[in-house]
Amino acid sequence: MIVYDIAQVTKCYPQQPQPANRDITLQICVGEIFGLLGDNGAGKTTLVRQMVNLQQPTSGTIKLFGRPVAADPIYAAKLVGYMPQDANALNNLTVGEALYFTGHLRGLSRRDAQRERDQLLETWQIGALRDRYSSRLSGGQRRLLRLVVAVAGGLPVLILDEPTNDLDPQRRRMVWENLRQLNQATGTTIIFITHDAIEAEKIIERVGIMRSGELVVVGRPTVLKQQVAQQLRLELLFPPHQPPTLPPRLTPTELQPGRWLAWLNREEVGTVLNGLDLTQLDDFRLTSATLEDLYAHYTNQANP
Repeated sequence: MIVYDIAQVTKCYPQQPQPANRDITLQICVGEIFGLLGDNGAGKTTLVRQMVNLQQPTSGTIKLFGRPVAADPIYAAKLVGYMPQDANALNNLTVGEALYFTGHLRGLSRRDAQRERDQLLETWQIGALRDRYSSRLSGGQRRLLRLVVAVAGGLPVLILDEPTNDLDPQRRRMVWENLRQLNQATGTTIIFITHDAIEAEKIIERVGIMRSGELVVVGRPTVLKQQVAQQLRLELLFPPHQPPTLPPRLTPTELQPGRWLAWLNREEVGTVLNGLDLTQLDDFRLTSATLEDLYAHYTNQANP
């Protein structure tokens, strides 16, 4: 069953020479975990705001479970838990109040809303924040609260805008694991947008990559990777001021100080690894192409 059916959506803003979105067509099915990737300004947030009916397309249609979202101002709100980048409406509520009232307004009884609030506080490890006002939380704590508020009430669809920005690595891992478990336990359709391909790879089943308002490619990462790179990636990590001696013909790209990337044909892997002096390295990683590689390929390909 199709959750979202987006057809030829374009969004133009006054006084801007280029559309924020251009001719986007996309379908997302029930139970999917779908990641929307793109740099800042790629048009991701504009698209999801149209998907939850906070903005209207200039042209094209967006249907949610077969109904146009624009036909009813509250239709999407009944079905979609949306996590925006900012949510000032929560500032005058404590964390516990925000979760309770959201669940209750979404149809839970008072008792069920209280029970769900307590469960969410525990599951998302924010029990210590229960009586603190949102306006007094740190940036990462506020972002996590917005995410949990989106989950409250058990709506069938979640749309999350940069859910792990401002979070420390431990909380990021917790977020991805909880979202994966939620999807498996309830079949919730999860759509999230990010510019971090490394984070996205931990959870997504299908990906859409955007650049300059256009949807460049859509598909399963494993399939898209096969189309892009038949080579293996070799990452070399070493003390930044002590680069290793490399075998002949191995020409790496510097990703950052102390981190090089080289691409190898499969038949030369043994020769190259045997030619490395491992005592000069902190670590090395030999893998297939990553989602980050895929993202770089398609966004660079889309450049004028």
